[in-house]
Amino acid sequence: MTRLSSLVQPRRADRRSRTVLRPLAAGLMVATVATVATVATVATVAAHAAADPLPLRVGDPFPPLNGEFLTGRSVTLPSAGQDRVTLILMGFTYASGHPVGAWGDWFREAVGTPPGVTFFEVPMIGGFAKLGRWFIDSGMRKGTPKALHEHVITVYSKTGDWKKRLGHSQANEDDAFLILLDRDGVVRWLHHGPFEPTRAGELAS
Repeated sequence: MTRLSSLVQPRRADRRSRTVLRPLAAGLMVATVATVATVATVATVAAHAAADPLPLRVGDPFPPLNGEFLTGRSVTLPSAGQDRVTLILMGFTYASGHPVGAWGDWFREAVGTPPGVTFFEVPMIGGFAKLGRWFIDSGMRKGTPKALHEHVITVYSKTGDWKKRLGHSQANEDDAFLILLDRDGVVRWLHHGPFEPTRAGELAS
């Protein structure tokens, strides 16, 4: 009579199969974990690469930049200067307001805003300063003639990306960063630094 216990216990061949399959399964598990880890690492590197913007160069289309006019109206560059030659003057620190203002004053006096030409001063405000947004915007509105309220665009997001695009560093953090766009929103001239008459002449030529 066949014993029940003999049916429950695995056969010797089955035991050998399990002995062979256990290390194979373990090896497959290690290989799977290694593959997943590799894929995750590649994905992380790719994500970081995608997150790091490339330096802005002459000939590049100007990337979209969202902000607000001092009037409170939302605006996006370069579309705000569509079909016009546009000078963008960026500053990333409080001290950069002086060179940005000097370049802006020169531009308004020497070039003005004839048909087909415009300019925008763009304070780039990041870090803890964003917490004082209402006070910052209010102060700028009071200190800026109303006629220029739609020539000043405040930006409070992605300022770090723009620092990378423009080569901003501790050595030049208080510079004005100038970008000249053609009518199609393509970068045609780049410069950063204090106001310089010789560079201004280069810009105007």
